[in-house]
Amino acid sequence: MQTARVVGWLGLAAHLALGIWYAASGLVAPAGAVAGLLGVWLVLLAVAIRLLRPRPALVPLVPLAAVLIWLAVVSDGDAWLGWTA
Repeated sequence: MQTARVVGWLGLAAHLALGIWYAASGLVAPAGAVAGLLGVWLVLLAVAIRLLRPRPALVPLVPLAAVLIWLAVVSDGDAWLGWTA
């Protein structure tokens, strides 16, 4: 039980650290896309906080999902919409 709580807190810390990548997306994405990405990040933060008590072992999946979403949005925006990367 204690290990799961530590894993949960580490997952939450990892998600908070990813907020920098989401905020820095303004270097390659337009303002509307950055606002959308930050909205997604906030929703994922709420999910991580909600999971922290009942199922802390699932919290590390939240930053994993955040990385995959960010990579998909930024690379697809570059490929299809001409964002500069």
